[in-house]
Amino acid sequence: MSGDEAKSGANAHLSSSQETEIGEATPLETLLSERDQALQELTQAQAKQADTWDQLLRLRAEMDNVRKRNSKDLEDAHKFALERFVQELLPVRDSMEMGLNAASVETTDILKIKEGTELTLRMLATALEKFGVSVVDPQPGDRLNPQFHQAMMSQEHASAVPNSILQVMQKGFTLNERLVRPALVIVAKAPAADTSHLDAHDASSVDE
Repeated sequence: MSGDEAKSGANAHLSSSQETEIGEATPLETLLSERDQALQELTQAQAKQADTWDQLLRLRAEMDNVRKRNSKDLEDAHKFALERFVQELLPVRDSMEMGLNAASVETTDILKIKEGTELTLRMLATALEKFGVSVVDPQPGDRLNPQFHQAMMSQEHASAVPNSILQVMQKGFTLNERLVRPALVIVAKAPAADTSHLDAHDASSVDE
């Protein structure tokens, strides 16, 4: 082989080795590349985890604030639940106080005191109605209703239907159709049978 041919072969071998180094990565380069990719994915996962944790902390803080607000609202609702009712009752109290002051004056007309008392009673009834309070006021002759009436005693009555109401001793009240206090009533019962004529007939039979 001539010198030129040997030189040409060496150049060809060198060129082939360079192409191999350029075209194919070594195992070390592959490991380094995989490591860099894994580190990049780990960094992304850590960033995502940190963001998720931050969102969780904000959500927890928000829920805690909502719980505190609801607790405060509930406390205020219990504390001031009767505020409107008290506002409606205050004029009634003022009217009663004015009536009492008027009654203490010797020259006050008793009729005016009566009118003032009736006005106060109407004011009270109006205030109660605004909050769902209704009067249970049965009339004489009405049938006894155990759901709203309580019989305190019974009286014999010749013309009244048994268990019908003769007299209302005390009115009852309901709150939104739920019984708060029953009306106290006196009811009728059938008169006892008159047995005096039978007793006289028995006595005469014995004498015979």
